[in-house]
Amino acid sequence: MDTERFDLVIIGTGSGNTIPGPEFAPLSVAIVEDNLFGGTCLNVGCIPTKMFVHPAELADSPRHARPLGVTTELRKVDWPGIRERIFTRIDGIEAAGRSYREGPENPNVTVFAGHGRFTGPKTLSVHLHDGGTRVISGARFVLAAGSRAVVPAIEGLDGVPFHTSDTVMRIDGLPARIAILGGGLVAAEFAHIFAGLGSEVTQIVRGPALLRHLDADVSRTFTEEVSGRYTVLLETEVEKAAEGGSGVELHVKGPRGTSTVTADLLLVATGRRPNSDTLDVAAAGVEVDADGRVVVDEFQRTTVEGIFALGDLSSEYQLKHVANHEARVVRHNLLHPEAMMAADHRFVPAAVFSDPQIASVGLTEEQAREAAVPYAVKVQNYADIAAGWAREDKGHFLKVLADPETGLLLGAHIIGPEAATVIQPLIHAMSFGQAAHDVALGQYWIHPALSELVENALLGLPAPGAGDE
Repeated sequence: MDTERFDLVIIGTGSGNTIPGPEFAPLSVAIVEDNLFGGTCLNVGCIPTKMFVHPAELADSPRHARPLGVTTELRKVDWPGIRERIFTRIDGIEAAGRSYREGPENPNVTVFAGHGRFTGPKTLSVHLHDGGTRVISGARFVLAAGSRAVVPAIEGLDGVPFHTSDTVMRIDGLPARIAILGGGLVAAEFAHIFAGLGSEVTQIVRGPALLRHLDADVSRTFTEEVSGRYTVLLETEVEKAAEGGSGVELHVKGPRGTSTVTADLLLVATGRRPNSDTLDVAAAGVEVDADGRVVVDEFQRTTVEGIFALGDLSSEYQLKHVANHEARVVRHNLLHPEAMMAADHRFVPAAVFSDPQIASVGLTEEQAREAAVPYAVKVQNYADIAAGWAREDKGHFLKVLADPETGLLLGAHIIGPEAATVIQPLIHAMSFGQAAHDVALGQYWIHPALSELVENALLGLPAPGAGDE
């Protein structure tokens, strides 16, 4: 079979699809996509999930209104209507993205719709969706093939209907009862969505708390709060899955012994793994780590010259904003190999769009202690600022960590209303090397806004060098 040769081959159309622009017009570019254009974020991740989160928050508003003296009620949730509103837009964007790359606007780009596997150094065999196989090679490659949902080995699971985050948002109707396996951010967001819309949620978690990768106080507070909203089974293993009635039966073992969880729908949300194995990157000589992530250096170069990687395939963060940053780095380095740009992963923020909402950046207290990093800490409660009073907020907070000598921020962790927005000034301060007191005193803070949480937390940190006196 003849080999088609290209100057650049890009595998994956999430953030990888942002790379080819007018500057690449002189090059022949191949794009290989085995699934939907736009990748995980657009089709099954960040965007559609947040489009479900907002209706869930509106549906759940009576719960928050009661303590404020307002009594309202939820009359109806139109799941098909919500779903159609979301995916009519998402599917339209996906189709437009594919059409654009295949259209006359990109005469130098060839799109291969199919599954590619490396058969040798810089050589890819693509099994096309419409039949047949094409073999292509490239002078340079960008690996941006993303990740897929992990399905744990549980007895009987392969014999019962279940969903992952890739499929659950397109179900026909809202389940009366849903069981969710997993204790991470994907599980947390879907538990919030389904509980908010009215499903009876049971979340099954192997560990002693939810979101254990976060600050310990945030994890504990979140676990306690949502355990009062829906059923959370901690330190619990699923020993067996079986069909039961119109759904599934899960035989579980936890601190109180064995029991059965019955649900109309099962969501497996136990993490995602990089698609390096499905690409067979080893055949190209590309090294992967113990977790299957493609190994890259600070310039996003793999262990094979001329092959770059980005996003979930190579990053421990599995965040869209990280993949976008890495795509910009790769794009620059493809165009300017003589003056390469390094990726900046110093201060990577993340958020959990649950209720309560969570956001974090930098070191946790546990990480600082483990690394023997000196730090000062201030915990600022929402209840102690005017915007928190207005909401009758209870139990939510911002925790900031700073270097006691310089006042530079080391980390920030928020659990509470609009956490993902409130944290941004702290990300800004860390990224631009601004000391805590300079940020607090060097600008106006709107009163009474949630941003005063940040102002007060920063003012509550000791002045740099105060411990030396």
